Amino acid sequence: MHSPIIVALDYPTPQPAFELLEKLDPQLCRVKVGKEMFTRMGPVFVEACMKRGFDVFLDLKFHDIPNTVAGACRAGADLGVWMMNVHASGGRRMMQAAREAVDKSSTGTLLIAVTILTSFSEEELAEVGFSGGAADNVSRLAALAQSSGMHGVVCSPREAQQLRSDLGGEFLLVTPGVRPAGSDTADQRRVMTPRDAMNAGSNYLVIGRPITAAEDPLQALQQITDSLT
Repeated sequence: MHSPIIVALDYPTPQPAFELLEKLDPQLCRVKVGKEMFTRMGPVFVEACMKRGFDVFLDLKFHDIPNTVAGACRAGADLGVWMMNVHASGGRRMMQAAREAVDKSSTGTLLIAVTILTSFSEEELAEVGFSGGAADNVSRLAALAQSSGMHGVVCSPREAQQLRSDLGGEFLLVTPGVRPAGSDTADQRRVMTPRDAMNAGSNYLVIGRPITAAEDPLQALQQITDSLT
């Protein structure tokens, strides 16, 4: 069984990302390529990760009209990425169009939806017009994503237990906001340790700085892996 850990390659320049890839073991993790790195390097960086044996989660959070998002998702699937995402708040038609486009690629790419960003506080949710708290909005958007054909959602580990109960065992839960005990929570608001997140129902854990900023990233990755057993 492949590791549930996804290492976030969030760097301002390509060189440290390439250096990290040389230190990590693709048998112990997958990697996430987000907006900053993809904007700087484009598909060539995704391909470089895959050539080194890493499955890639393309984290671009598409949110646009259905046809535009469908085209972007088809392009991502054609790259051969393992997983990619859209914003659930883009609505049912957008998500359905995205799923249809990914399926036409026949690459087996997983498509998941972002519910509420883990950096959001309750006050910030209200400020941008969401009624109710984070948990209520996550549940609503996750149910919409499931009924629109998504393979899973991105959510805080603190919402994982309820979503697992509501949406069943096959629906994927991908959780950022995961920090080993004693780590700095940085800009994440709704956090949990890796083992607690898995126990709550998460399938995959997105982890960045506790691994990428470690003196020995492979050792940090191995310690987190060991903590899950």
